[in-house]
Amino acid sequence: MKLLVTGGTGFVGRRFCTLLHARGHEAVVLSRVPSRRPDGLPASARLEAWDPGALGRLLGGADAVVHLAGEPVAQRWTAAARERIAASRVGVLDALRAAVEKGARAPRVLVSASAVGYYGARGEEELTEESAPGTGFLAETCVRWEEAALSLGPLGTRVVTARIGVVLGEDGGALSKMLPAFRLGAGGPVGSGEQWMSWIHRDDLAALLVFALEKDGLSGALNATSATPARNRDFARALGRALRRPALLPVPAFALRAAFGEMASILLEGQKVLPVRTLASGFDLRYPDLDGALSGSV
Repeated sequence: MKLLVTGGTGFVGRRFCTLLHARGHEAVVLSRVPSRRPDGLPASARLEAWDPGALGRLLGGADAVVHLAGEPVAQRWTAAARERIAASRVGVLDALRAAVEKGARAPRVLVSASAVGYYGARGEEELTEESAPGTGFLAETCVRWEEAALSLGPLGTRVVTARIGVVLGEDGGALSKMLPAFRLGAGGPVGSGEQWMSWIHRDDLAALLVFALEKDGLSGALNATSATPARNRDFARALGRALRRPALLPVPAFALRAAFGEMASILLEGQKVLPVRTLASGFDLRYPDLDGALSGSV
């Protein structure tokens, strides 16, 4: 299969492209800086400049599109940042649809990232792919993101959206922000520590994206999480065990709100997400438990 991939130079995208290569697929990675090839991206992946005007040509040689690109959400949500966060996710899909509507060949498959932020802050509620969206900036952004992806459906494309949780893996992702403090024995729970964290190992996420590409007839939303979400305090303890360090120093909620403003809500509030439809579709997790995922990541 020949694919166009956005976000292929990122933490998840590099592992995904490596797995694509291992399975005999060909990837063209669309990048804003195509002259910069990151470590970990297989040599078989061809880098092309992101140019909406070239999508018609590129789609002519592609069987599928995988959209993983997006402005980081871990920043203060100023008006400009909100616009960048939304536009980087929705704008690519709008450009893709516009190219098809102008006569470009529609991809057979589109797999688009989304996020568990789709569900908003829901406390103790168990959330499956059938649960309604939540409220707030991130939830509303995820709804727009998925709607933009699903708009390719009527044009003949099978569409899968992956609602991704906290991604664990070595050399990047969420752990890269946590490890310095935890390695010094200065890590601990965030806020109350009661909030749920829905997580997935990077290898499982890459495998799920390939699974969604290859499984004919599969469409709609998949929760890209393990089946064992953890409370934040339990996550901190597990990370401490993996590093053989204490994990007792909490990060006060007020400090996060002072530093990050509204963005702190994604750290202080959580979702208890279960991959019911993902597992029912036949996907198997290589890292089903948190201790195993962390030991393979630190």
